[in-house]
Amino acid sequence: MGVEATLLTNSNSGEAPLILGLQAAALVDHVARVDWSLLDQLPGERGGSIPVAIEELEHILREVKTHVISSPDESLPMKTMAGGSVANTIRGLSAGFGISCGIIGACGDDEQGQLFVSNMSSHAVNLERLRMKKGPTAQCVCLVDASGNRTMRPCLSSAVKLHPKEDDLTRADFKGCKWLLLRYGIINIEVIQAAIQVAKQEGLLVSLDLASFEMVRNYKSPLLQLLESGNIDLCFANEDEATELLRGRNGYQDANPEAALEFLGKHCQWAVVTLGSNGCIAKHGKEIVRIPAIGTANAVDATGAGDLFAGGFLYGLVKGLSLEECCKVGSCSGGTVIRSLGGEVPPESWQWMYKQMQIKGLPLPDIQQ
Repeated sequence: MGVEATLLTNSNSGEAPLILGLQAAALVDHVARVDWSLLDQLPGERGGSIPVAIEELEHILREVKTHVISSPDESLPMKTMAGGSVANTIRGLSAGFGISCGIIGACGDDEQGQLFVSNMSSHAVNLERLRMKKGPTAQCVCLVDASGNRTMRPCLSSAVKLHPKEDDLTRADFKGCKWLLLRYGIINIEVIQAAIQVAKQEGLLVSLDLASFEMVRNYKSPLLQLLESGNIDLCFANEDEATELLRGRNGYQDANPEAALEFLGKHCQWAVVTLGSNGCIAKHGKEIVRIPAIGTANAVDATGAGDLFAGGFLYGLVKGLSLEECCKVGSCSGGTVIRSLGGEVPPESWQWMYKQMQIKGLPLPDIQQ
């Protein structure tokens, strides 16, 4: 581990989390509902995720103030919270499902780093493997349009992060854990590869989220190598990412979600393709299921929907539920976060989820019983 990194401690000392999320760079989300005109000013496709420099991020945050759409349900025009796909999933699993979870990664010694630590700690996430380093914490602006779709502009380039050479990932980091959660990203590919190697030595199962259609499109070759290595046990993709994965591949004339599921199922024990308001399809061995979405009529913001779906699905796997039940819990969980702004689920939305699970005959988390 690098000399300038400090390991954090919290009250979970001594117990290995059941599920460990790798987020090389801790991230703070700034989430706001904005009008179309701001989205039209931004370069890149609407609905995607394109990295920006800190100057551009600060410019967008200034512009947000004049383009924000206020809502009677939201006390603040913009919400700031610990973010990142892995953090969203881990926080949801801990707060809503009572599953013991931890984060491995790095945060800066700035205000955003303290916010990340405070937010995750308040939801009982184990932070013993989080390194605090000198420098800025990553940030992301999440712009939500009137339809609830989000456009992301992350600022990662100057942020502190976990380095495979400086921050030795040891078997002790993974010992006693059952699952390692990853999100695909070319900027962190070396850390991802190193983490998978060590995690597999400790017998962990590995879950991979495909991140964004741009990431799949622009860095397909290393992604395919990861998938074809046989080290990815569970893969989550949304419809755009799934079809992008197969586009232009020999033998796949029709790049559709079903074909992508078939492809992912050849390399992973479990494969899931989420279809937004159309629910999801999933494969385990020869079994394929299709489950409708839940709660989309009340959608406010799609930020974190896939992340929380993954949390619900993983809860199902941990509890030994069937593939269909895992998808149903995922659908209930994904439906919670779209009811409010940002990737953090408020208490009343968890209560809504428990009610939905009860209606569907799904086993409630111990935290709720």
